[in-house]
Amino acid sequence: PSAAASNAYAQGLTQFQGFWIPSRSVPTSSIIAFQKYFQALDDDIIVVSKPKSGTTWLKAFVFSIVNRHHYTFSNTPLNSTNPHLLVPYLDIHLYKENPNPDLSTISSPRLFPTHLPYPMLADSIKRSNCRIVYITRNPFDIIVSLRHFFRFMDDWSVEDCFEMFCRGEEGYGPFWDHALGYWNMSLEKPSNVLFLRYEELKEDPVAQTKRLAAFLGFPFSIEEEKTGMVNEILDFCSFNNLKDLEVNKTGKNPGSIIPNNKLFFRSGKVGDYVNHLSPTAVERLSNILEEKLSGSDLTFK
Repeated sequence: PSAAASNAYAQGLTQFQGFWIPSRSVPTSSIIAFQKYFQALDDDIIVVSKPKSGTTWLKAFVFSIVNRHHYTFSNTPLNSTNPHLLVPYLDIHLYKENPNPDLSTISSPRLFPTHLPYPMLADSIKRSNCRIVYITRNPFDIIVSLRHFFRFMDDWSVEDCFEMFCRGEEGYGPFWDHALGYWNMSLEKPSNVLFLRYEELKEDPVAQTKRLAAFLGFPFSIEEEKTGMVNEILDFCSFNNLKDLEVNKTGKNPGSIIPNNKLFFRSGKVGDYVNHLSPTAVERLSNILEEKLSGSDLTFK
């Protein structure tokens, strides 16, 4: 095998349907089963991201927005259950445990997260009228976050992670193909695919939360806006609040390869990469991104 393939194999990645899949946690058989058996409903909500792009945050956000009339902030399941256990992945959990799970008992609207790129989604999702929320993040911050997150498993340096990222050899990568798939669909079907940036959620959280709620079909009423519901959701789903919940400080999700939930909450900062990547490295990846995203109007700050 090539050096690139050997490095990817050492990382636990398998090239499948044009992308690098983390085979330690996602057997290709579970992806095939999902593609074959999953039947989307028009009111389903599919939450999509590349790893370390704001997934945990977005899951908590979407759950809180959709269920705000069912739970108060004192009795929401998020107080005692990690978002990844509360809203289990299609690829990592549901279809890994059972090739054709019974999803009929899940209350509507069903929330299903995945890391899979758009071409690998089940055809029933693409044919349905369900909503897809995609969040992406500055790739430089993703690299640093990936390195910190997976230190428990692999002793990769930031430089190792950077080199693999530049080759497109990271979980569900290449990054640019993953982002472009959802970017193009958000332009083609804006009522079905919402493209969010992590940095925009940080910069203007109120406007982005209202935008997200409206897209999901759960817009905030004038009365809710007056009484501060948007800010209450933002406060509850803030990085610091979620990080300080006992379940996220000391808990562990059963069956997960992740040794503890606190790994999902490191810093959440924008621009932390400047403390880890050299200006030369940043320029190199910027040039790669410019080439790969050429002609798409998709840009990253």
